[in-house]
Amino acid sequence: MSAFINGIGMISPQKTVETHDFLEEIVEYDSGYLKCIEPVSYKPYIDPIQSRRMSRLIKMGIASAKMCLNESGCTLPDAIITGTGLGSVEETEKILATIHLDQPFLNPTPFMQSTYNTISSQIAIQMKCHNYNSTYVHRTFSFESSLQDALLQISEGSSRNVLAGGIDEMTQNHLVITRRAGHWKNGVFKNLEMLSWDSPGSVAGEGASFFLLSEDKNETTYARLRDVKTIYKPATPGEVIQRVYSILAACGLVTSDIDLVLLGINGDNRTDPAYRTFARTAFPETPLAYYKHLCGEYHTASGFALWLASNILKRQTIPGILRINDLQCNPLRNILIYNQYYNVNHSLILVTI
Repeated sequence: MSAFINGIGMISPQKTVETHDFLEEIVEYDSGYLKCIEPVSYKPYIDPIQSRRMSRLIKMGIASAKMCLNESGCTLPDAIITGTGLGSVEETEKILATIHLDQPFLNPTPFMQSTYNTISSQIAIQMKCHNYNSTYVHRTFSFESSLQDALLQISEGSSRNVLAGGIDEMTQNHLVITRRAGHWKNGVFKNLEMLSWDSPGSVAGEGASFFLLSEDKNETTYARLRDVKTIYKPATPGEVIQRVYSILAACGLVTSDIDLVLLGINGDNRTDPAYRTFARTAFPETPLAYYKHLCGEYHTASGFALWLASNILKRQTIPGILRINDLQCNPLRNILIYNQYYNVNHSLILVTI
């Protein structure tokens, strides 16, 4: 069960929009959260009249989806599958604020746009796509669930080209609430110094990523998505490692075939030791990299990781800003992405050329 990644659309806290560069200019943040750098204008992707009534999250979703399709040359996907951990937080806050103020009449637009499947639906409406459409809301499994569904659609012959993505946003209100719960660090910090942090909490982020997964390889292909696995509440770290071995064996690989392990280290000293144990035990001689210092922590951050892995394989280079160790490997053929959330949700994504 595999598919080729033939197009990508990425809106992130880094300069990933409307550029052919690959992390050549890194954006540094020192407080708050890592906010997406959006297109200068959404006009190339969305009609300006319609755009006025859309939430920021929906606009990012539609724009990244169209970037992906434009790059791949596909005009109409056979399926649209989206993963989101929180949906449109901003629109939900608008509804709650209006209710709190005891307003007699509620604006229906925020209510309609606050539902989780609005993003996938709006993308389909914009493209006049009447094919399979689904949204997964599985917290930090949301993006992985969309990938798994896409792979199933292709392997079963139901679809040849699937638009799959993950999208989440952060707002100031949600940042304050989740900071009180101990999710984020307080005070001044620099995201690029994440590896030196030794305290509870991470840094919040957001992003919108879409990938065109196809059964056939073509001239726009980035890489091949070989497998996606999720593990819920593993009893021991060894359970995750055993799952890695089984994934690799099913693909005819061993640990020494992995040329890069991309880890979801997020600067939280309560959870980061699990990554180091994983790497030290299963991949002691393998190049290691991390990514959440560039995009922040959010439910579908593994979409940013897949964007990185796809570009690394296509360009055959690992940007220095990602590296954890100095081990080298050339050529780059196989990348394993490992992400986990408070030792509850663990996910593994295998990407190859």
